[in-house]
Amino acid sequence: MSPAAASASPDDRIRNYEDFVRVHAYLLAAAGIPPSLHQRLYRKLADELFDGGEVFAVEPCEDGRQRRLVLSADESLRKESDVFLVDHAWSFRLPDALKQLREVPGLAERMAALMCVDLDRRIETEEADEKDGHESGSLEHVLQVVEKEKARVQERGRDSAAWLELEELGIDDDMLVALDLSAKFPNLVALNLWGNKLQDLEKVMQEIRKCAKLKALWLNENPVLGKSIDKAILDGLSGLEIYNSHFTSKAGEWALGFCADIVGADNPCSSVESTLLGSIEIIDLSDRCIHKLPEVLSPSNFPSLSKLNIRGNPLDQISGDDLLKLFGGFTKLQELEVDIPGPLGNSAISILESLPNLSLLNGVDSSSIIESGKHIVDSALEPRLPEWSPEEPLAERVIGAMWLYLMTYRLADEEKIDETPVWYVMDELGSAMRHSDYANFRIAPFLFMPEGKLDTAISYTILWPTHDVHTGEECTRDFLFGIGEDKQRSARLTAWFRTPENYFIQEFRRYQEQLQSNSICSSTKIEETPSTKSIRPSDGRALRVYTDIPHVEEFLTRPEFVLTTDPKEADIIWVSMQVDSEVKKAVGLTDQQYTNQFPFEACLVMKHHLAETIHKAWGSPEWLQPTYNLETHLSPLIGDYFVRKRDGMDNLWIMKPWNMARTIDTTVTGDLSAIIRLMETGPKICQKYIERPALFQGRKFDLRYIVLVRSIRPLEIFLSDVFWVRLANNQYTLEKTSFFEYETHFTVMNYIGRMKHMNTPEFVKEFEKEHQGPCMV
Repeated sequence: MSPAAASASPDDRIRNYEDFVRVHAYLLAAAGIPPSLHQRLYRKLADELFDGGEVFAVEPCEDGRQRRLVLSADESLRKESDVFLVDHAWSFRLPDALKQLREVPGLAERMAALMCVDLDRRIETEEADEKDGHESGSLEHVLQVVEKEKARVQERGRDSAAWLELEELGIDDDMLVALDLSAKFPNLVALNLWGNKLQDLEKVMQEIRKCAKLKALWLNENPVLGKSIDKAILDGLSGLEIYNSHFTSKAGEWALGFCADIVGADNPCSSVESTLLGSIEIIDLSDRCIHKLPEVLSPSNFPSLSKLNIRGNPLDQISGDDLLKLFGGFTKLQELEVDIPGPLGNSAISILESLPNLSLLNGVDSSSIIESGKHIVDSALEPRLPEWSPEEPLAERVIGAMWLYLMTYRLADEEKIDETPVWYVMDELGSAMRHSDYANFRIAPFLFMPEGKLDTAISYTILWPTHDVHTGEECTRDFLFGIGEDKQRSARLTAWFRTPENYFIQEFRRYQEQLQSNSICSSTKIEETPSTKSIRPSDGRALRVYTDIPHVEEFLTRPEFVLTTDPKEADIIWVSMQVDSEVKKAVGLTDQQYTNQFPFEACLVMKHHLAETIHKAWGSPEWLQPTYNLETHLSPLIGDYFVRKRDGMDNLWIMKPWNMARTIDTTVTGDLSAIIRLMETGPKICQKYIERPALFQGRKFDLRYIVLVRSIRPLEIFLSDVFWVRLANNQYTLEKTSFFEYETHFTVMNYIGRMKHMNTPEFVKEFEKEHQGPCMV
């Protein structure tokens, strides 16, 4: 939220449309709202008209773990034909989030429902109702399901194939024996027992072996599962092609027919005719744990194949070149979905060069991939859905899920910008909008100032169509609007989607190799800087000083100096901002002017430059925690995170702005989505958090020194023999909820009004006593 019209006079009160445009001109332009919609927006703001419910509907998706927004109006919505107000259901500063969820009545419940993390609580009542109606695990109920399938078999013919769906019916071992399925269905080709209560290996194997004609068996999510039964099943059923959703080594025509939807519960059969294979156009082989494609999958057997999905399969028993050669033989193959990096290599462009007939790769137009030069492409990424445990309180569930929904802005006026950003959650309608690279709607935060003043402003999000949208169509927005690959778009999508982990792990390893290489230092060119000369005027006049520091303006009263407001005419530049070559050029400063900064001191005083300086000089030393500039090295960080997660290592990170003090906008988190989303509040470094720091009386501490650098060449440094001890107020802990407690993880307390002071001699004495050794400071 930009510096708007904060300095408003009493005449700025909004009385009509002209007043609205005059006061909000900057905000309207910054939001990108089409001018043709300004008058309509004014009327809805003035009347507080929330009419989105008459046009849109919110629908559950992803098994109730997510929602989506669809156009429910009877008529289509034309591009830029209307604008809608979206309310902000929750606005907060990040350190206050958990406290508000715990203390504001109804807030946690509303947010949990909006973010779909109360699913288990919502279905408890439904399950109770089901139990009142019938006992789902009763033999009588299961027999009803079995008898229905038996009747269908008789309709098709006594010897026809049978397909039994007995998923989540509470079937235990004794019930399975009592059902005697092999006697009732001698030609049973598929048996789905997913999510039951089977746990006795002997009884389960006894019944399964009797079903000798099984082609597919699902025992997923049963207690009996394990290596012993897996081997027994595969050895005992010679014709089994699909086991627990995965292809077996015997998978062939039948399994491929199942994945092509020509075999299933509505069309059970024990074999697939070759004529049917020849007519198949689409095969979805995703997530089948396929190590080697069935030999029957060939251009001669599937001449009509136009779309193939092989995502989520290792395919490690066949080379990438052989796969490309095989797929090249399918002359009608137009669409291919495959992991990148994956069995076909690391580059989408290379795949398209090998398969020039493809029009779509991973749902993206081939020509656009070539034009953009993107090596990693995917339009069908799996959403990153919230995860929680049943015993977790609602407030903590919301904290874990909120990064999938949050939006942010920063307030400002003509004098200063707010140091801490505002985060907010749109209402149920706005939060239901999902992402699309080809979105049909756009949103923008907007402050409406009916009194013409920022302190009485009301925050909204404005929603409008950017394309024609038809009834029943999903309404989407671009979560990264305006952010391209030059700003790491694909990597940033990891905040909301499960992007290919292998790609990021490779980027991390490549970055590690770069840090460990000595070639970095050898390629660095050292620039010479002019020597410092005396600036004392020969005529004895006062030195002109330009400063932006109030204390210097107030207390620099000696007659040898005089203040100036023009930096170009100053002899001395004494400022708080970083003066680099770009600033010098823009302002018109010269090397003859004395500046209160050494050349290139940004290499030390700005966090991202300090990390880069260390990396160039030392590579990756043990004494520096892994550190990433998120503006340039997000992909290696994500890879590092995935490796630590895979290996069970600590994954706590601290986010620090490049050039801010007092731990402003600094956050400790182990949430990858949070790490990526926090980039939106300004440039940051991300550093591995020291989870086991040295403590003093159970609390974090730091020591502050004053260091005076007099000269770089030769190096002259003066160090004060007095240091200051800064202590956290709270006992240190790694409890997840503690990361919202500033006084636990940070030590700068003199800005929050509660500080424990300790003089240096007392600290040294107590520290040596606690740690049983001299304090080497």
